[in-house]
Amino acid sequence: MHVLVVGTPEDGSGSPAARLERLGHDVTCAATGAEALALHQEADLVLLDLDLPDIDGLELCRRIRAGGPVPVIAFTDSGTELDRVLGLWAGADDCLDKPYEFRELVARIEAVTRRTRPREPVRESLTVVSIGRLRVDAESREVLVGGRLVELTRKEFDLLYYLAQNSGKVVSRHQLMKEIWGDPRGETIGARASRTVDTHVSSLRSKLGDSGWIRTVRGVGFRLGAG
Repeated sequence: MHVLVVGTPEDGSGSPAARLERLGHDVTCAATGAEALALHQEADLVLLDLDLPDIDGLELCRRIRAGGPVPVIAFTDSGTELDRVLGLWAGADDCLDKPYEFRELVARIEAVTRRTRPREPVRESLTVVSIGRLRVDAESREVLVGGRLVELTRKEFDLLYYLAQNSGKVVSRHQLMKEIWGDPRGETIGARASRTVDTHVSSLRSKLGDSGWIRTVRGVGFRLGAG
């Protein structure tokens, strides 16, 4: 996880940045609110000290929240309930008093990221995958988009169901050739193989009614989106 540490949210043993890195996180530090505004959109989590030299911490929290869904844990020096409440009202997902124990910070990070993590596709049974308005049933081989039945060929269905099972992941053309077209090594190279996959993807996009359902990741493959 990419963590942006803004200001100096220190615990009793110093900045948590190095300790978070030892836990495997990628940490970027910003000393000012201006730096944080330039960096926060690349972060998976923001640790925000509300006492900043250039921008009011509550205002910065509001601006980060307005800029996207990145979770924010704020830190206050005062130790008063009012400051914690103001931090939460400003858009923080959690608010801690300084000083704090690092183990508590880690627990709060895990709780916040658990709450804000995107939901996994709903699997209604072993054969049904539902993602937003899309429902793919492997047993009946039916595909519904917003309740509308979509007629697919056998290969189109197999391709869509495989992408749905791997929703959120990028699937390469090689992998699709192996799993859908039976290439034993998944290494069929060349324009013909590429056209085979691309033609089926193009047809699926048209039949699903929205090209956003299957997104191309340039140079890698395809990922099922949310339409």
